[in-house]
Amino acid sequence: MTRFAMLSVPALALLMSGQAIAQEPIANRFTMEKTENGFIRMDTLTGEMSICTEKAGQLVCRLSADERRAFEETLSDLSARVAALEQRLDTVAPPSGTNDIPDEAELDRALGAMEKMMRRFFGMVEELQRDFDDKPAIPPQPIPDRT
Repeated sequence: MTRFAMLSVPALALLMSGQAIAQEPIANRFTMEKTENGFIRMDTLTGEMSICTEKAGQLVCRLSADERRAFEETLSDLSARVAALEQRLDTVAPPSGTNDIPDEAELDRALGAMEKMMRRFFGMVEELQRDFDDKPAIPPQPIPDRT
């Protein structure tokens, strides 16, 4: 499974839960009608119907044929989109050379640049101290060379 698929499932779950949180529950949203085989539950908001039966003292509802078909269509559409996105992601080559470790010369250049920057920064701090204080500034101590 690619990285996209691993990230898309939690993102889809968060998106769906965000929509569920945004919708306030409606009182009396579902109505139940007794039939000879059990109950029919109707969602008054969407009109969806479920067939419910009593098993082991619990009411078990299953999707009606129309709902099941709509669910399967949505699932197949989403699966096709994920497959297309995975295929596009697989065609993109990962950037090369991102995990290269710098050699000693590159490290020396980086450390030299940082040392130069720090010396300038502390030089500016000392100048500011001289501007605000009448005291003479302490000369900077040389940084020992650790190479």
